[in-house]
Order: sequence, then structure tokens, then C-alpha cells
Amino acid sequence: MTKSWSTPPGEALRVGPGFDLSAVDASSTPGWEHGRSSAENKLEADGNRLSEVQERLYAHGRTGGSRAVLLVLQGMDTAGKGGIVRHVLGMVDPQGVQLHSFGVPTEEERAQHYLHRIREALPSGGRIGVFDRSHYEDVLVVRVNELVPPDVWEPRYDEINAFEREVVDAGTVVVKVMLHVSQQEQKTRLRERLERPDKYWKFNPKDVDERAKWPAYQEAYQAVLDRTSTEHAPWHVVPADSKWYARLAVGALVLDAVESLQLDWPPADFDVEAEKARLDAQPF
Repeated sequence: MTKSWSTPPGEALRVGPGFDLSAVDASSTPGWEHGRSSAENKLEADGNRLSEVQERLYAHGRTGGSRAVLLVLQGMDTAGKGGIVRHVLGMVDPQGVQLHSFGVPTEEERAQHYLHRIREALPSGGRIGVFDRSHYEDVLVVRVNELVPPDVWEPRYDEINAFEREVVDAGTVVVKVMLHVSQQEQKTRLRERLERPDKYWKFNPKDVDERAKWPAYQEAYQAVLDRTSTEHAPWHVVPADSKWYARLAVGALVLDAVESLQLDWPPADFDVEAEKARLDAQPF
């Protein structure tokens, strides 16, 4: 029998007033009390359900619907964003997924408003969009590395809130997830990349440089959570030292988001009985 959450992840992980990131145990499993084996069974069951409701969403989009879901993934290096994409979104039809990974902006992108490339990547109707990093880099990396002065990045929190309000009002459910990995676990994962030739491609020497700025990043993330966890687009902080838990939790959040759309199969826009008769009239 498939185990259930003691507290739904949408409640257990949601960032509310007074949230303190430093108090979150990155190895904890909020709302889940049944261990890894049961979690894997639950993830499989949720995946089957997600596949079904995602197909309805895709059908909705193919028939002109505008509803969509956007999953925003943020986290320190090695937090597991790629694993979430493979193990959670890998359970649905790839035709219905739009994945964008936002790295350092190009010269052309830098010439535009920082939200321009984000707008261009928003999921179309019927899709689940995934941002592997996002517009939040412009109040995280930019702030920590002092790429622009405070009077430039400071107003962006309110701009982002207004932008996300616009996205939600247009029919997209926004699911924002910070994958919270501990400093020790990050070191272990970086070390693994250096000890395995099949992981070298994942390692960037700059990761070690960024790791040295850990306190500044935690401060920047706290500011993001304080100022951009809104009613229309709340943040969820997912402890990520246990990859199985992070995948289970994010999978549940995405499933809840798609189910919240309450979509039925789109009705036929043709005469079903007439088409049956035409088909039956053909000799072969």
C-alpha cells in the first residue's frame, strides 16, 4: 500500500512570514515519515498520476487553451536541479515540457531588460515549463558578486513580484522551489565529481570560488524568500541533502499544481457520430 504525506508538501515546505532559512535542516524530510523505500513507491504512483493529468493539460493546449505550469528551480551548485528534471519531469510526455536553463547572459541578452529573456521562455498553453535557474539569478549572483550596484538590484524584488503576478493572471501556475543543500553535502558532491571521470564534465573550478561565498549566498537567498514569497507565487524550500526526498517533494508540488487546474478532456469540435459514419462507410 502506498504511503501518504503526514503533512502535504505544499504546507510543510511553503515559505511564510518569519521564515528562517538558517533553521532548516537540509537533511530533514518535512511531512514524510516513511523512509526512502516508501518514498520511491510514492514517487512512482505520483508519476503515473502526473502523466495522466499532464496529458490533459497538453490536450488543453493543443485545442487553444492557455493554462500552463511553471516550475522555477533555484539552489546552490550540486543542489540537484538536474536530477529533479530527469526524475520528476522525466515521468511525463516530453512533448509537454519546455525546459530552459539560464546561465550567464549573452551580450545580446545584457542589452535587454533582465526579464526579457525570461518572458521569451515562458511556457506556452498546455505545457509544463521548467526554469533551471531563473530571473532570481539577478538578485542572487548579481548581488553576491556585486555585478551591479545595490540601487540597481534592490528594485528588482518588486519588479519580479509584479512580473509573476502578470504570469499568474495570464493562466500559469507558478511553483517556486529552492533546493536547500548543506555546505558539507555540497562539498561531498563536488568531491565526487573530481573523483569520477564520468562526472568531470559537471565540475567547474568556479564552483569552488562560489562556495567560498556561502554566507553571502545564504543572506541573498533569505532576502529572496522574505521579499518574493507571495500569495500568488509562494516559495517552497525543499531540504535536498537526501536526493530521494527532494525528488518526491518536488514531484508532489508539480502534481498538485497541475491538478489544481482541474482540467477535463477537451470536447470534440466536430460531429462525432457523423465522423463514425464516414469512417464506417469506407471499404477498408
